[in-house]
Amino acid sequence: MFETYLLRWQLLPDGAAIHTHGSDLLPVTTRDGAPAMLKIARWPEERAGAALMQWWDGDGAARVLQADHDALLMERATGTRSLLQEAIQGGEQDDHASQSICAVLDRLHAPRELAPPPLRPLAEWFGAVRLQAARHGGVLAHCARLADALLAQPQDIVALHGDPHHSNMLEFGPQDWRAIDPKDRFGERGFDHAQILCNPDLPTAPDAARMARQWPVVARQGRLEPLRLLRWTAAHAALSAAWTLEDEDMAAAAHELATAETALQLLAEAGDSPP
Repeated sequence: MFETYLLRWQLLPDGAAIHTHGSDLLPVTTRDGAPAMLKIARWPEERAGAALMQWWDGDGAARVLQADHDALLMERATGTRSLLQEAIQGGEQDDHASQSICAVLDRLHAPRELAPPPLRPLAEWFGAVRLQAARHGGVLAHCARLADALLAQPQDIVALHGDPHHSNMLEFGPQDWRAIDPKDRFGERGFDHAQILCNPDLPTAPDAARMARQWPVVARQGRLEPLRLLRWTAAHAALSAAWTLEDEDMAAAAHELATAETALQLLAEAGDSPP
């Protein structure tokens, strides 16, 4: 599947292929010897994300070097640090990871002269939460009402990354963190920031002490209203749980629901009235 583009763009393989849920990737070097990543999208969402990467033009995201239909050639990160590992360490390292992602999101969400490519509304995703809330009730039902209230009165509408978890932020150079793998959504920018708090890949995400520390860090760095950010965190965690319930991954869903419960508990302690 890579051969056509290896020949067309004069690339040399530089590692083993990587196969994800929606795309196939191959580390390569360009004819100038620069490290790059060749990505072949298999899902429409991935193709739309490639268009968003081109629109960002290296400002907060990996720079696109070539693009053609399903194929995307982009800069390859060569840094060795991991924001996910920093977050797992907790404390000041987790603070740094949160602040670094917020700084990337500032760049991605910044106004641009050119209009973004066609994107779909964030609200479409939350149909999954309503469906699973009707089946399971409980925390999902609470979060579905919370999400509906947020979506009914959105603020700060931007082209979203859609999936800015720690492992989608890579080190391209000293203090040069940039994003990969965006989705095809627009909506309130706080949705992106919420994933810093509820990343389902982060074992400590449901921990109340961790969320209580990182919530103000993200709100301050992202210039967000704190309680609204926490509502988005509960809604976002419920969305992740709804998707994993669709896949019948009960262990992952339990982890994500626990994160949603933690956000709801912090909201209750802050005196936030449920919708």
